[in-house]
Amino acid sequence: MNFIYGINAVAEALKARGRAFEWVGVAKERHDLRLQRVVDECRRNGVAVRFLARAELDRMAGNNAHQGVVAVTSAKQYNDLDDVIAAKRGQYSLLVVLDGIEDPHNLGAILRTADAAGADGVVIPERRAVGVTPTVTKASAGASEHLPIAKVTNIARTVEELKDRNVWIVGLDERGKQTYDSLDYNMDCAIVLGAEGKGVHELVRKKCDFLVSIPMLGKVASLNVSVAAAVVLYEIVRQRRNQALGARH
Repeated sequence: MNFIYGINAVAEALKARGRAFEWVGVAKERHDLRLQRVVDECRRNGVAVRFLARAELDRMAGNNAHQGVVAVTSAKQYNDLDDVIAAKRGQYSLLVVLDGIEDPHNLGAILRTADAAGADGVVIPERRAVGVTPTVTKASAGASEHLPIAKVTNIARTVEELKDRNVWIVGLDERGKQTYDSLDYNMDCAIVLGAEGKGVHELVRKKCDFLVSIPMLGKVASLNVSVAAAVVLYEIVRQRRNQALGARH
């Protein structure tokens, strides 16, 4: 069985309708409005609700961070790369390519930011990286249920494929000579982020069209990857909004 836990994660999965729900377990000790909204959403979707002891929910989730709700669902359905590319939302493509993120909380935070920043989708590798686990779904506040996510066998090959489709590849690398905010992102582009502590793999790094860095003015050499993702993605949002506003005037 597959589980999703956490109020936002379960609520967003119900709204997205990307998974089949068997039933949702709710803490019988809780009677607050947020949990009642999840129960109401289940009933609207014809999903059975079971009221369980908190200890039983702890056992299902594998921890006590479930906020009183655990859903039994089908597995996360990943997308093909073609689907992610075709999900273009605005004038320009914006993809996020993750080169080996291993921490589920980092992946969840990146998915949440990518969704908020209007990214078309995310690409992750099949091996040596975390997939969309229950912890990732909760950390993403349910954004993982709305974003197209492609699992690929080889990130370097995928980068080549994106380049063949006229998508510019921007690698975030602390050795990049160009600062992240000096690049014009008004183009179809993919942002490549590397693994915690390791950065972008050398083969992938060599295939990037641009390498950008975030200036570090303190004693620490780099930012957490999910924070770095947010900094760059919202610079892209800022630039594209400014261009759109300028075009209207």
